[in-house]
Amino acid sequence: MESMEGSSPPQPVDLVITGADVLTMDARCRVISNGALAIAGGRIVWVGPEAEVVQRFVPANRLDAPGRIAMPGLLDTHFHTGQQLLRGKLHELGRRRHLRLPIWQNYLIPFESVLEEEDVYLSGLLAYANMLRAGTTCFAEAGGPHPDQMGRAAEEVGIRGFVSLSTVDMGNGVPDSMIMTTRQAIDRNLALVRRWNQPDRDSPVRAWLSLRQLISCTEELWEAFRDLSDQLRVRVHTHLAEGTYEVDYSTARWGKRPAEHLEEIGFLGPRMHAAHSVLLSEHEVDLYATYHVTAAHCPMGNYLIGPPKLPEMWRRGIAIGVGSDGASSGSIDLFQAIHATWVAQQATFGTPWHDRSVFSAEDLLRITTNGGARALGEGDSLGSLEVGKRADVLLINPEELDLQPVYDPLFTVARCVTGRDVETVVVNGRIVMKDRRLLTVDEDKLRATVRERLPRILHAFETLIL
Repeated sequence: MESMEGSSPPQPVDLVITGADVLTMDARCRVISNGALAIAGGRIVWVGPEAEVVQRFVPANRLDAPGRIAMPGLLDTHFHTGQQLLRGKLHELGRRRHLRLPIWQNYLIPFESVLEEEDVYLSGLLAYANMLRAGTTCFAEAGGPHPDQMGRAAEEVGIRGFVSLSTVDMGNGVPDSMIMTTRQAIDRNLALVRRWNQPDRDSPVRAWLSLRQLISCTEELWEAFRDLSDQLRVRVHTHLAEGTYEVDYSTARWGKRPAEHLEEIGFLGPRMHAAHSVLLSEHEVDLYATYHVTAAHCPMGNYLIGPPKLPEMWRRGIAIGVGSDGASSGSIDLFQAIHATWVAQQATFGTPWHDRSVFSAEDLLRITTNGGARALGEGDSLGSLEVGKRADVLLINPEELDLQPVYDPLFTVARCVTGRDVETVVVNGRIVMKDRRLLTVDEDKLRATVRERLPRILHAFETLIL
């Protein structure tokens, strides 16, 4: 049990959640049966047994949650807001024509290039509403067009996030509208971070720097962002070790693998957030650990590239979380991503050696909560239900027949729960979804707007990629 000083007489708080089995995801991975949370000023001020909460607090609002499971919100450590409206489209195209590789260069960036500001705003509304419904309360945008519109949508929906700009200053096959000069890339990223990261700005949305890929950004730009990241004290989100083409490019040009080259130019460090990180040599894993590089494991795409060294990275203390990689390849439900990760990692790193304990239920939940928070530089604020941390809380309903019986809530959540079992969501102490109904979004209006705008977007996209 945790408490704050001076808890008697009863203290006024904004919200109390009572009656749930609380998965704290703290260092001991405690489960408090019939537990309670008290929230004030957007933070958790008390965690303990339900029997004590009435004597300790007078809440302005109350969520009674008997039979529910309370847990920290999930963190999506690599997301593409601008690709939300592309969900399933590439699969449909593949039925009609041969898809050119790499997909990101030939289809994903071209799709983003046809999006107008209101399209990105719409994509954000749809994406972030989808996230909240599936239990994701914080995201890190990989870098896309019109990031201010992402921030606008995120604030309206009520989700926590880090927005960033797709930054490319070279590259064959990339639409001209997506390529900047090196000076423009620096100036636009600097302006974005300054707009969103003002110290007195009261918002759960912030901005990061972003570099799209090693092969689409000049060395001058990498070196400039190294210095800019230090100056602004902000992370740089990038894709790394994602494809064999990238390794071939790096070794042919510099005689070094991608992470080795970035070490040589002084870029590796705790403010570098490297999505995918699949095709890493043992030496590159060493570099991640040495320089405290953070990473995003994206199971819905990573296992198409190769077997990620996720267990090794996790055990070595590398701050790695789970990312959906956006909706272009399907679901952005991180619970489903957990399930896929367990099966794939067991098959590649466990079964060949008859080892059935590559990952436990707790490990996978830790990666998606604690690991995600650490990967985003928010380990002191997010990722567990503890006093002083931000109140990002999920209430899960385990009463559906496909989840019964529940002997161990940790096992149930890690192996059985999907996003559709998330019943209520609290972000920063604010209830944004209750009983599966979003309180911040007009869902009917959103569906109608998607139907209205989508044909024009798809026509522009297909015209461009012919």
